[in-house]
Amino acid sequence: MPRTARLLSESGYYHITHRGDGRRFLFEKDADRCRFIDLLKKYVDRYGIHVIAWCLMDNHVHILIDDEHEQLSSMIHDLALSYARYFNDMTGHKGSVFEDRFNSVPIRDERQLLYCVKYIHDNPVKANICSAEAYPWSSYSAYASEHQPSWMNTAPILDLLGGARGFVEFSRNERNDRYYMRCGRGVEPSDVMAAVRSALDGVSPATLAALPKEQRDAAIVKLNEAGLTGSQIARATGLGRTTIYTAIRSRHFGDG
Repeated sequence: MPRTARLLSESGYYHITHRGDGRRFLFEKDADRCRFIDLLKKYVDRYGIHVIAWCLMDNHVHILIDDEHEQLSSMIHDLALSYARYFNDMTGHKGSVFEDRFNSVPIRDERQLLYCVKYIHDNPVKANICSAEAYPWSSYSAYASEHQPSWMNTAPILDLLGGARGFVEFSRNERNDRYYMRCGRGVEPSDVMAAVRSALDGVSPATLAALPKEQRDAAIVKLNEAGLTGSQIARATGLGRTTIYTAIRSRHFGDG
Protein backbone atom coordinates (compact mmCIF):
# COMPACT_ATOMS: atom_id res chain seq x y z
CA MET A 1 0.00 0.00 0.00
CA PRO A 2 1.28 3.50 -0.73
CA ARG A 3 2.39 5.54 2.24
CA THR A 4 0.45 8.58 3.25
CA ALA A 5 2.23 11.90 2.84
CA ARG A 6 3.56 13.54 5.97
CA LEU A 7 1.55 16.46 7.28
CA LEU A 8 3.38 19.77 6.95
CA SER A 9 3.61 22.27 9.77
CA GLU A 10 2.93 25.93 9.04
CA SER A 11 4.94 26.82 12.14
CA GLY A 12 7.98 24.76 11.05
CA TYR A 13 7.96 22.85 14.36
CA TYR A 14 7.68 19.05 14.42
CA HIS A 15 7.63 16.50 17.21
CA ILE A 16 9.64 13.51 16.00
CA THR A 17 9.48 10.05 17.55
CA HIS A 18 11.55 7.13 16.30
CA ARG A 19 11.39 3.66 17.87
CA GLY A 20 13.63 0.68 17.84
CA ASP A 21 12.61 -2.00 15.35
CA GLY A 22 10.13 -4.25 17.10
CA ARG A 23 10.44 -1.83 20.04
CA ARG A 24 13.86 -3.28 20.84
CA PHE A 25 16.41 -1.21 22.75
CA LEU A 26 18.25 1.50 20.84
CA PHE A 27 20.80 2.08 23.60
CA GLU A 28 22.65 -0.50 25.67
CA LYS A 29 24.98 1.87 27.52
CA ASP A 30 25.59 5.57 28.06
CA ALA A 31 28.26 5.60 25.34
CA ASP A 32 25.52 4.72 22.85
CA ARG A 33 23.45 7.68 23.96
CA CYS A 34 26.46 9.98 23.71
CA ARG A 35 27.10 8.72 20.18
CA PHE A 36 23.49 9.39 19.20
CA ILE A 37 23.69 12.95 20.54
CA ASP A 38 26.96 13.56 18.67
CA LEU A 39 25.33 12.39 15.44
CA LEU A 40 22.24 14.51 16.12
CA LYS A 41 24.47 17.58 16.52
CA LYS A 42 26.23 16.74 13.27
CA TYR A 43 23.13 16.37 11.15
CA VAL A 44 21.06 19.24 12.50
CA ASP A 45 24.03 21.48 11.74
CA ARG A 46 24.40 20.02 8.24
CA TYR A 47 20.74 20.56 7.40
CA GLY A 48 20.19 23.88 9.18
CA ILE A 49 17.69 22.47 11.68
CA HIS A 50 17.25 23.70 15.25
CA VAL A 51 16.57 21.28 18.09
CA ILE A 52 14.06 22.69 20.59
CA ALA A 53 13.80 19.72 22.98
CA TRP A 54 14.84 16.06 23.13
CA CYS A 55 14.70 12.95 25.27
CA LEU A 56 16.35 9.56 24.80
CA MET A 57 14.52 6.55 26.23
CA ASP A 58 15.74 2.95 26.05
CA ASN A 59 13.77 1.97 22.95
CA HIS A 60 12.72 5.28 21.41
CA VAL A 61 13.69 8.91 21.04
CA HIS A 62 11.77 12.19 21.07
CA ILE A 63 13.08 15.25 19.21
CA LEU A 64 11.24 18.55 18.81
CA ILE A 65 12.73 20.52 15.93
CA ASP A 66 12.35 23.75 14.02
CA ASP A 67 12.63 22.73 10.36
CA GLU A 68 12.77 26.10 8.62
CA HIS A 69 14.21 24.70 5.40
CA GLU A 70 12.06 21.53 5.17
CA GLN A 71 14.99 19.15 5.58
CA LEU A 72 13.36 16.95 8.21
CA SER A 73 13.24 13.67 6.26
CA SER A 74 16.82 13.93 5.01
CA MET A 75 18.14 14.75 8.47
CA ILE A 76 16.34 11.88 10.21
CA HIS A 77 17.32 9.44 7.44
CA ASP A 78 21.02 10.26 7.75
CA LEU A 79 20.90 10.29 11.56
CA ALA A 80 19.17 6.91 11.78
CA LEU A 81 21.40 5.31 9.16
CA SER A 82 24.62 6.53 10.80
CA TYR A 83 23.52 5.47 14.27
CA ALA A 84 22.34 2.05 13.02
CA ARG A 85 25.76 1.41 11.47
CA TYR A 86 27.45 2.35 14.74
CA PHE A 87 25.07 0.24 16.85
CA ASN A 88 25.40 -2.85 14.68
CA ASP A 89 29.20 -2.53 14.61
CA MET A 90 29.40 -2.17 18.39
CA THR A 91 26.90 -4.86 19.35
CA GLY A 92 27.12 -7.40 16.53
CA HIS A 93 23.41 -6.89 15.93
CA LYS A 94 22.30 -7.54 12.36
CA GLY A 95 19.35 -6.05 10.52
CA SER A 96 17.21 -2.99 11.18
CA VAL A 97 17.80 -0.91 14.28
CA PHE A 98 14.95 1.58 13.88
CA GLU A 99 11.39 1.05 12.75
CA ASP A 100 11.02 1.61 9.03
CA ARG A 101 9.37 5.00 9.41
CA PHE A 102 9.62 7.72 12.03
CA ASN A 103 6.58 9.58 13.28
CA SER A 104 6.24 13.35 12.92
CA VAL A 105 3.56 15.53 14.48
CA PRO A 106 3.25 19.08 13.12
CA ILE A 107 2.95 21.67 15.88
CA ARG A 108 0.09 24.11 15.24
CA ASP A 109 0.50 26.88 17.80
CA GLU A 110 2.38 28.14 20.86
CA ARG A 111 0.18 26.29 23.33
CA GLN A 112 0.80 22.94 21.66
CA LEU A 113 4.51 23.78 21.46
CA LEU A 114 4.74 24.31 25.22
CA TYR A 115 2.70 21.22 26.04
CA CYS A 116 4.89 19.17 23.69
CA VAL A 117 8.10 20.27 25.44
CA LYS A 118 6.64 19.22 28.80
CA TYR A 119 5.47 15.92 27.33
CA ILE A 120 8.94 15.13 25.98
CA HIS A 121 10.66 15.89 29.28
CA ASP A 122 8.07 13.87 31.25
CA ASN A 123 8.82 10.60 29.45
CA PRO A 124 11.03 9.22 32.26
CA VAL A 125 8.32 10.17 34.76
CA LYS A 126 5.69 8.17 32.85
CA ALA A 127 8.11 5.25 32.62
CA ASN A 128 8.60 5.36 36.43
CA ILE A 129 12.33 5.97 36.03
CA CYS A 130 12.79 9.29 37.84
CA SER A 131 11.67 12.91 37.83
CA ALA A 132 12.12 15.01 34.70
CA GLU A 133 14.78 17.16 36.38
CA ALA A 134 16.78 14.11 37.52
CA TYR A 135 16.91 12.42 34.12
CA PRO A 136 20.29 13.02 32.41
CA TRP A 137 19.26 12.16 28.85
CA SER A 138 16.94 15.00 27.96
CA SER A 139 17.09 18.74 27.36
CA TYR A 140 15.40 19.58 30.68
CA SER A 141 18.62 20.80 32.32
CA ALA A 142 19.33 23.12 29.38
CA TYR A 143 16.07 24.92 30.14
CA ALA A 144 16.24 24.84 33.93
CA SER A 145 19.76 26.31 33.92
CA GLU A 146 19.35 28.53 30.85
CA HIS A 147 22.61 27.02 29.59
CA GLN A 148 21.83 26.63 25.89
CA PRO A 149 24.01 24.20 23.93
CA SER A 150 25.15 25.61 20.60
CA TRP A 151 23.15 23.00 18.68
CA MET A 152 19.86 23.78 20.44
CA ASN A 153 17.50 26.75 20.46
CA THR A 154 15.84 27.14 23.86
CA ALA A 155 14.97 30.81 23.35
CA PRO A 156 11.42 30.32 21.90
CA ILE A 157 10.31 28.33 24.96
CA LEU A 158 12.09 30.42 27.58
CA ASP A 159 10.74 33.62 26.02
CA LEU A 160 7.18 32.27 26.20
CA LEU A 161 7.58 31.14 29.83
CA GLY A 162 9.60 34.06 31.16
CA GLY A 163 12.91 32.27 31.68
CA ALA A 164 14.13 29.26 33.63
CA ARG A 165 11.92 29.82 36.68
CA GLY A 166 8.81 30.01 34.52
CA PHE A 167 9.90 26.87 32.68
CA VAL A 168 10.30 24.89 35.92
CA GLU A 169 6.92 26.10 37.24
CA PHE A 170 5.22 25.18 33.96
CA SER A 171 6.89 21.77 33.92
CA ARG A 172 5.81 20.91 37.46
CA ASN A 173 2.16 21.84 36.94
CA GLU A 174 0.10 18.73 36.12
CA ARG A 175 -2.63 20.92 34.61
CA ASN A 176 -0.25 21.40 31.69
CA ASP A 177 -0.33 17.67 30.85
CA ARG A 178 -2.42 18.17 27.72
CA TYR A 179 -0.20 16.85 24.96
CA TYR A 180 -0.74 13.29 23.82
CA MET A 181 0.20 10.83 21.12
CA ARG A 182 -2.24 8.92 18.95
CA CYS A 183 -1.52 5.32 18.07
CA GLY A 184 -2.98 3.11 15.35
CA ARG A 185 -6.39 3.11 16.99
CA GLY A 186 -7.10 5.59 19.72
CA VAL A 187 -4.62 7.32 22.02
CA GLU A 188 -1.49 5.86 23.60
CA PRO A 189 -2.70 4.27 26.87
CA SER A 190 -0.37 6.39 29.00
CA ASP A 191 -1.72 9.57 27.36
CA VAL A 192 -5.46 9.02 27.81
CA MET A 193 -5.93 11.49 30.66
CA ALA A 194 -3.83 14.13 28.87
CA ALA A 195 -6.13 13.76 25.86
CA VAL A 196 -9.18 14.08 28.13
CA ARG A 197 -7.80 17.23 29.78
CA SER A 198 -7.04 18.73 26.39
CA ALA A 199 -10.46 17.93 24.90
CA LEU A 200 -12.52 19.01 27.92
CA ASP A 201 -10.36 22.05 28.75
CA GLY A 202 -10.44 21.66 32.49
CA VAL A 203 -13.87 20.04 32.90
CA SER A 204 -13.63 16.93 35.08
CA PRO A 205 -14.61 13.77 33.16
CA ALA A 206 -16.32 12.51 36.31
CA THR A 207 -18.92 15.29 35.99
CA LEU A 208 -20.13 14.36 32.51
CA ALA A 209 -22.76 11.90 33.75
CA ALA A 210 -24.55 14.70 35.62
CA LEU A 211 -24.73 17.05 32.63
CA PRO A 212 -27.87 17.51 30.53
CA LYS A 213 -27.92 15.05 27.63
CA GLU A 214 -27.06 17.63 24.96
CA GLN A 215 -24.00 18.89 26.87
CA ARG A 216 -22.91 15.37 27.82
CA ASP A 217 -23.14 14.14 24.22
CA ALA A 218 -21.21 17.20 22.96
CA ALA A 219 -18.44 16.39 25.44
CA ILE A 220 -18.38 12.75 24.31
CA VAL A 221 -18.02 13.87 20.71
CA LYS A 222 -15.12 16.17 21.66
CA LEU A 223 -13.36 13.26 23.32
CA ASN A 224 -13.89 11.06 20.28
CA GLU A 225 -12.66 13.76 17.91
CA ALA A 226 -9.54 14.07 20.08
CA GLY A 227 -8.75 10.47 19.10
CA LEU A 228 -10.13 8.56 22.07
CA THR A 229 -11.94 5.31 21.34
CA GLY A 230 -15.28 4.48 22.91
CA SER A 231 -13.57 2.11 25.35
CA GLN A 232 -11.06 4.78 26.38
CA ILE A 233 -13.87 7.31 26.90
CA ALA A 234 -15.75 4.80 29.05
CA ARG A 235 -12.74 4.15 31.28
CA ALA A 236 -11.97 7.86 31.66
CA THR A 237 -15.52 9.04 32.35
CA GLY A 238 -17.39 6.08 33.83
CA LEU A 239 -20.13 6.51 31.22
CA GLY A 240 -21.76 3.43 29.72
CA ARG A 241 -20.62 2.34 26.29
CA THR A 242 -24.14 2.46 24.90
CA THR A 243 -24.41 6.13 25.89
CA ILE A 244 -21.02 6.85 24.33
CA TYR A 245 -21.59 5.05 21.03
CA THR A 246 -25.08 6.54 20.67
CA ALA A 247 -23.65 10.06 21.02
CA ILE A 248 -20.88 9.35 18.52
CA ARG A 249 -23.25 7.78 15.98
CA SER A 250 -25.68 10.68 16.31
CA ARG A 251 -22.87 13.14 15.60
CA HIS A 252 -21.68 11.35 12.50
CA PHE A 253 -24.90 9.98 11.07
CA GLY A 254 -27.62 12.21 12.50
CA ASP A 255 -30.48 11.18 14.73
CA GLY A 256 -32.51 9.66 11.95
